[in-house]
Amino acid sequence: MAGKLEAKDVNAEALRAALQDVIDPEVGMNIVDLGLIYGVSVEAGQVKIDMTMTSPACPMGDMMLDEIEAVLKRVLPKGWEFEIELVWEPPWSPALMSETARTQLGWEE
Repeated sequence: MAGKLEAKDVNAEALRAALQDVIDPEVGMNIVDLGLIYGVSVEAGQVKIDMTMTSPACPMGDMMLDEIEAVLKRVLPKGWEFEIELVWEPPWSPALMSETARTQLGWEE
């Protein structure tokens, strides 16, 4: 579990690491390794997260968005703003998962 970041330490890599605390309850794996995080950008006190769900009908979507928001509030310095954008293109596929995730879930090619 990541703690509060200093402004100089806020970058895409640190935020992806923090987002590994968010677990997709249907799969039991973090959203980063599942390939649900498409992009993380940091610019002048603002963070933008582009993400998707495994399907548009994902019943846990709102809960995961709430958890992402909680993580960002916990790790971002005071005064930083963030936006989480849910995108559907490109559609999620198992190919977006990390090698570790594919192996754990038996999606080896």
